Amino acid sequence: MLDTIGRNAPVGQASACPAGINDFAVKLANVNGTGSASANGLIMQAIFRMGIPVTGKNLFPSNIQGLPTWYEIRVNKDGYGARALHYDLMVAMNSQTYKADVREVRSGGYLMYDSTWPLDPHLHRDDITFLGIPLARMCNESFSDPRERILMKNIAYAGSLCAVLDIDMPIVDELLVEKYGKKQSLLDSNHKALKLGYEYARDNFRCPLPFHLEKMEANGEKILIDGNTATALGCLYAGATVAAWYPITPATSVMDAFKSFCEKYRRDPDTGKNNFMILQAEDELAAIGMVLGASWNGARAFTSTAGPGISLMNELLGLAYYAEIPAVVIDVQRVGPSTGMPTRTQQADLLECAYASHGDTRHILLFPANPSECFEFAAKSFDLAERFQTPVIMLSDLDIGMNDWVTPRLKWDDKFRPDRGRVLNEEDLTHMAKYFRYFPDDKNYVAPRTLPGVSAKGAYFIRGSGHNKFGGYTELPSEYQEVMDRLALKHKAAAKFVPAPEIIRRKGARFGVIAIGGCDPAVREAQERFGNAKAGFDYMRIKGFPFHEQVEQFLADHDLCYVVEQNRDAQLKSLLMMETNVPKEKLQSILVYGGFPLSASHVLDALMNRDREGAAVETVNA
Repeated sequence: MLDTIGRNAPVGQASACPAGINDFAVKLANVNGTGSASANGLIMQAIFRMGIPVTGKNLFPSNIQGLPTWYEIRVNKDGYGARALHYDLMVAMNSQTYKADVREVRSGGYLMYDSTWPLDPHLHRDDITFLGIPLARMCNESFSDPRERILMKNIAYAGSLCAVLDIDMPIVDELLVEKYGKKQSLLDSNHKALKLGYEYARDNFRCPLPFHLEKMEANGEKILIDGNTATALGCLYAGATVAAWYPITPATSVMDAFKSFCEKYRRDPDTGKNNFMILQAEDELAAIGMVLGASWNGARAFTSTAGPGISLMNELLGLAYYAEIPAVVIDVQRVGPSTGMPTRTQQADLLECAYASHGDTRHILLFPANPSECFEFAAKSFDLAERFQTPVIMLSDLDIGMNDWVTPRLKWDDKFRPDRGRVLNEEDLTHMAKYFRYFPDDKNYVAPRTLPGVSAKGAYFIRGSGHNKFGGYTELPSEYQEVMDRLALKHKAAAKFVPAPEIIRRKGARFGVIAIGGCDPAVREAQERFGNAKAGFDYMRIKGFPFHEQVEQFLADHDLCYVVEQNRDAQLKSLLMMETNVPKEKLQSILVYGGFPLSASHVLDALMNRDREGAAVETVNA
């Protein structure tokens, strides 16, 4: 098995440490509700502003307060962004998780802890170095307010991290001013706490540690952004003016961001009136109903939700499919079934979304892999929905949606014009003897639609019940089947318009690997590292459904493909078997579904052990 981070030579008072300059992983173990997010985000942003590639994973519980929470920071000069599994430095601030936290420190690594209280001797390891800092004592002596003492303890350990990792202090000062500049008392408290931790570490430890930071210029054209914010921007740029939703983790911040953007950019400058409408519905069923009503009236409308919301929306998604009403749904996936683990990530909504509703349905799906694609695909979703007059579901996930990613600066083509599809105006209707809603259809099997109020000649009664191609009610088998067959052909035609898969080939590759969405960073890194030890493998990242013709070609080119996905039941593999001609024996699964983001080691371990006991499915513990 290859190490997640392999490097360097012996250091310090412990054994060899395999980390290096701008190449290491830090894990911060805290208690939820103690304000640690500010300190952890401060460190993450400072590293980014030093021009160093970095990723941050927030692993937090669904309970409001009291349970363990972790924040993982991986620094990698080569830009690898998948989650690490072993850590060069652990900041252990939660006594309830000390045992597990100590175990996760790599041999030769370091553990920083609050030495106000003695560490249990049973936790001692000879192969790591313990960095004790009396954080609680220092803060109790320096601050009088009880709540401030708790909060400032986090900023104090951030100060110590600045010392041992050689984080640029002027950058940290700049970040504090940006955040607290209008609240002088808060700014002063944060600076004081930061200095406490920094000076203690400088006075008592070897600073910096053998693995630490050095400024780079790798982030010049990149930004730090989460997928939900990028998604909201994509909806805004696409021209969305109506949104309906019901709060749900991890999708709520999509609508929070969209609301803030609309308040800034969608208000009439002369009257001050809103040019948008955002409605919080009583539930997800009502939310999708509002979206369909707005879309039927000609607005670009969407809703954001997660798996439980998709379950509730099924009936009306079937109505939209059958009555051919555009709609955009943003599904930020989380762990299920039922309530599941709301603050953990998974890719388990694929089949639910692909065939949402009873009866025969097929929906267009898009699979972004990072915030840049969340921005791009959110905008594309509206064009696809209106071109094909059908729901489009964009499947992100919690890792992409709620964590900060270093990603290329978002780009927008100012020449963009929305693709509204086949919409007849009053002039079009005057030249028609009679208008029928579902006839005639074009080469993509899409019939023209009209908008309410344009012309009495274009009025029609929309049906979710049995209807023929003219829009009239029917229960005749031949007429019903004619409509359903056209809908199937329309869905198939959309394959040419969804984003093509990204394919990375390796000379001498013996097999292929397939993935979607948030698995991408881990599989990319695994492909690079596997190639150093073996002949390598080809990699295809699928970006949409129905599957582009290149997906079928990739499957035909390989005798064996491993499908990497984050769910128990191999849903992507199942979708490939149902929707392509690939023989079942060509596909094997690598499944990681514990709720934490995927690591390259998960993929490498499974591939290197793939023939063990002839197992067709490799399940890896997260």
